[in-house]
Amino acid sequence: MNPLSDWIDPARLKRAAERAVLALAAEQTAEGGWRGQLASSALATATACTALRLAEQAGVAAKTDATAIRKGLAWLVQDQNEDGGWGDAPGCRSNIATTFLVTAALQLAGPERYEPALRKGHAYVERSGGLEGLKARYGEDRTFVVPIMTMLALAGLLPWRVVPGLPFELGVLPHNVLRGLQIGVVSYALPALIAIGYCVARQQASRLRSITWPVLVPLALRRLRALQPESGGYLEAVPLTAFVCMSLMASGRATDDVVHRGLAFLRRLQRADGSWPIDADLACWVTSLTVPVLERASRAGLPLGSADLDRARDWLLGCQHLRRHPYTGAAPGGWGWTDLPGAVPDADDTPAALLALRPRADQPQVVAAAVRGIRWLLGLQNRDGGWPTFCRGWGWLPFDRSTADLTAHVLRALDAWEGSIRSGGLARRIDRAIERGLAYLVTVQREDGSFVPLWFGNEHHPDEENPLYGTARVLMALDRLRVGRPAVRRAARRAAQWLAANQNPDGGWGGERGLPSTVEETGLAVSALARCPEAAAVLGRGVEWLCRAVEDGTWQRPAPIGLYFAKLWYFERLYPMIFATQGLVDAWCVLHRQRDGVVMGSGGQVEASSGCS
Repeated sequence: MNPLSDWIDPARLKRAAERAVLALAAEQTAEGGWRGQLASSALATATACTALRLAEQAGVAAKTDATAIRKGLAWLVQDQNEDGGWGDAPGCRSNIATTFLVTAALQLAGPERYEPALRKGHAYVERSGGLEGLKARYGEDRTFVVPIMTMLALAGLLPWRVVPGLPFELGVLPHNVLRGLQIGVVSYALPALIAIGYCVARQQASRLRSITWPVLVPLALRRLRALQPESGGYLEAVPLTAFVCMSLMASGRATDDVVHRGLAFLRRLQRADGSWPIDADLACWVTSLTVPVLERASRAGLPLGSADLDRARDWLLGCQHLRRHPYTGAAPGGWGWTDLPGAVPDADDTPAALLALRPRADQPQVVAAAVRGIRWLLGLQNRDGGWPTFCRGWGWLPFDRSTADLTAHVLRALDAWEGSIRSGGLARRIDRAIERGLAYLVTVQREDGSFVPLWFGNEHHPDEENPLYGTARVLMALDRLRVGRPAVRRAARRAAQWLAANQNPDGGWGGERGLPSTVEETGLAVSALARCPEAAAVLGRGVEWLCRAVEDGTWQRPAPIGLYFAKLWYFERLYPMIFATQGLVDAWCVLHRQRDGVVMGSGGQVEASSGCS
């Protein structure tokens, strides 16, 4: 077996790794974390413009709203693709959902003024199957279909009688009751369920519901107010907040405090070019991903410039949720994707934060925070052994079920912290959870050896999936956990073989072989295969691809691999920097491992490598 140095010039790798590390480190903010920037979104811009336009019609607009709408619509016209449709972010392929929403926004603002863009947009919608094409895209999940149809009805493009109703009255029920009802809406869309369901019922003048309104409507609206964070933005998300605002205004509640705070949130998030992002930011997530990468870089002798990792960890400690969350009913102890008040604790950001904090396991306050986070994760594990995103056992829709990438991330965090847990009872719970989680991963591995993630996709993939992301994430988790577990070891070997077989001829990786290589996916594949000694040749070609990207300056070019929900694509400015740096640093650590027989672990500690063979 040839060492990696036979396939890549160590000096070249070191130069690229140093350059990447210093650039990523320089992104640290004065507050201590990394904040990044999400892509502008046609979908978010269309919904925000519609909410502000309805505010004008309802007489609750601000003086600046007319200018904001004009700038937003101008941005949308410029963002239209040649086929007449719109994608979720600049450069994305057109899709029927976003195109429907943009045409509704343009129609509401003035069909004569925007006639050329509207004509091409309507033609794209017709070619894509119209409403039936929209329903086919989302199947039984009504989380996004009903809001789109509601906005079309508000714009006069669809009669209200064909818009499916949503049982907004159920919004008054506790989470543990909603969990078992299978209402066709994912757990985190409760504000949309209430506001849009109420709007549709009002517009359709349902007699049955009108009998219950005197009691249930005030209770549902009170729940809607309780779910709204101080920032005014539900989940810090533009579309969800805009849908709530437009629905309440269309229901005669334009002066409601929810609308006032929601519109203020939308106004704050508009960018100078007129566009809106899908969400405020992913500051906690990108910080949690960055800190372990820079920790390993430092331990491997790579300079960090002015980066202060202790300050970053202090910032992360301040992001932990210490009260029961009003949105999902989540117990204290988890982390969300941002430090902003609209974040909700979840099973991806929580293990990411735990891994970032692991090198400070000698500090009591960090251990206490980790124990809270671990207990939170243990309470979230589903009966099948896997982990969902927000709520245990909520339902049957994809965004509430267990998923391989989140389960793998949780297992990495539990494994990293297990040795620092003093409580015997908690340690035994961790052991049982790990075994159940590993059994789940073995069960969901596909026949070809790959794993499919939830929160990341690839728009070029026939099914819009991203097996590269999922497989790389799982392989990282199985690095140490396969030791002494034959079934897990076989799963890891098959995953590594899938990654190797799906490398593109140019040395990079896309969602699978034949899809365009991206910095993010190549960085993740390199990082995962750095744990496999026998993959030196494949790894070397991937490292060379990353080195070229750093040398020619393309390594900071983001690709739309982020999947917001319901097949909505986005990209994040820091993703390529984080994942490329991670791959280069892990490859640099391979040289140390092959020289000294050790490797930097996922939490920054030095540990033995078990290999993939």
